[in-house]
Amino acid sequence: MQEKNKKGVTSKLLNKEHVSLLKKQQYYFSGNHSAVKICTWTKKSLRDEDVCYKEQFYGIRSHLCCQMSPAVSFCQNSCIFCWRDLAQTKGTSFDKVDLELIDSPEYIIKNSIFGQQKLLEGFAGSAKTNMKKFKQSTEPMHFAISLTGEATLYPHLPSLIKKLHKLGKTTFLVTNGMCPEMLERLEKEKALPTQLYISIDAPNEKLFKKIDRSAIKDGWEKLMQSLDILKRLKNKTRTCVRITAIKDLNMVEEENYAKLIEKSDATFVEVKSYMWVGGSRDRLLLENMPRHSETKEFALNIADFCDYKLVDEKQESRVVLLMKEDFDGRIMKF
Repeated sequence: MQEKNKKGVTSKLLNKEHVSLLKKQQYYFSGNHSAVKICTWTKKSLRDEDVCYKEQFYGIRSHLCCQMSPAVSFCQNSCIFCWRDLAQTKGTSFDKVDLELIDSPEYIIKNSIFGQQKLLEGFAGSAKTNMKKFKQSTEPMHFAISLTGEATLYPHLPSLIKKLHKLGKTTFLVTNGMCPEMLERLEKEKALPTQLYISIDAPNEKLFKKIDRSAIKDGWEKLMQSLDILKRLKNKTRTCVRITAIKDLNMVEEENYAKLIEKSDATFVEVKSYMWVGGSRDRLLLENMPRHSETKEFALNIADFCDYKLVDEKQESRVVLLMKEDFDGRIMKF
């Protein structure tokens, strides 16, 4: 059993200095390579100040959302806009990781819930806290598998998702599309998430290489394979394409973005502003963060070239939602 303290498990895999830094940033380690972190919108929801765009768009309740990752510091890409300290990347796969050091799905889930509870403890003593929400928050219901790192590298991801669903949880999985074979495993093993996201950060291969800086030589081809799989999965789960808009870098060639969206035939398309936070501040400028009005204009320009239209937006998050047609079940009921 791994040693656990107030700030989480003592990782036997990652660099101690890096783990210490992440803990100072309020990460709670739920395993050797797994962690949770309380989202700003969860905190705002507990104070009745605002909610995440995912609650407005899809019904995912912010105070019940657990933002987590089973692959901290593992990723194939070194995206220029990523908030990670890219120098601390542990690897592009788990192939060389000692099997004894790979966290089990059961261990991750148990410690993620415990970590969420520990990180939220302070809200119990605040007069600003909605106590009904706080009591509910001790048992998170929505797992956003997107905190940091590339979750599809985690070899037991299908089991993790299935076990979360068996517990009555929802899962939102965000991937860079570099592991189409894992997407196929999720389908084959009947472990598709509640909503599956694929990130598109460039309208063409040249910009993809400049922005995503993938260690995978055929990264663009892998992304295209993943978009084809996403199209195939549309009738099996909720699918989404996310575009991170970076001013003066990738807000170009709207027609090509539209072609990629049509290739995926995604149910949802989120066009979201790049946020100047974390390690990305060493690689980009504040001026690279578009205003909501600019992000919206970019999204509408993309929509001009495809069958999608604007159905919702959240100015505070600088995000726009595009769909072919809205439908009653978009906002899920729980």
